[in-house]
Amino acid sequence: MSRTLAFTKMHGAGNDFVMLDGRALDAPLSRAAIAAVCDRRTGVGADGLIIVARPASPGASFRMVYFNSDGGEAEMCGNGARCTVAFAHAHGLMPGAEARFDTFSGVLPARVHGAADIEVGLPAWRDLELDFAVDGSPWSEHHRCNTGVPHLVIPVADIDAVDLRTWGPALRRHARFAPAGTNVNWIAPAPGGDGWLLRTYERGVEDETLACGTGASAAAVILCSLGRAASPVTIHTRGGDRLVIAVDREAGLLRLRGPAVVSFKGEVTIDE
Repeated sequence: MSRTLAFTKMHGAGNDFVMLDGRALDAPLSRAAIAAVCDRRTGVGADGLIIVARPASPGASFRMVYFNSDGGEAEMCGNGARCTVAFAHAHGLMPGAEARFDTFSGVLPARVHGAADIEVGLPAWRDLELDFAVDGSPWSEHHRCNTGVPHLVIPVADIDAVDLRTWGPALRRHARFAPAGTNVNWIAPAPGGDGWLLRTYERGVEDETLACGTGASAAAVILCSLGRAASPVTIHTRGGDRLVIAVDREAGLLRLRGPAVVSFKGEVTIDE
């Protein structure tokens, strides 16, 4: 059976998504169909697919259902959340500049500051662990934090010298993080003391992504916990954009602010 779906292609700091209006979907999408749409050679191409649907929780204006490019549903995506808010705002699903929205990880706050300038709250972080060893890793310093999804954060002096193709897959599936695995991030000071540089190997995408909102947020929590940064923390993504993360260490809460941009719109035909 074939279906033709209208979509909007968006990106948050280079982390790109196929956006679908859930109100127009007459049946769920299979995992294979989602992976086919996200395929960069034969589909639209994206790091993930997001369905913006009707809310399920009282007080929420809309719901984000997020799938990685392998077709599997994921708990949270910070850049995807900002794109979801921008999409919902453009489609009249928000009552104004502020709203609350449903996610797999709970109901979160959102604010539209301006065109393509979106701020979202993230789930309270958990599983913060500082300075532990990882067998076989060439780095001596490792930290981890779950900001909706699990992240390993490794400080380095030179972000460009990281052999991400080798160490991304190796650490993502390392026994230390079994069975679910982890996203892997490297951070380094930005030139001139202007924040931090970030590179991310993303679980579910199984490749480097140009930005990762939850990874940037995990890095911000860890940097603040180590006393190397103060809130708000500026993170420069691999795609060249800037994310700003406010870290409330007492409440354990995060707010992530950055761009959410429409790339193009179109239709895609899928076979199921």
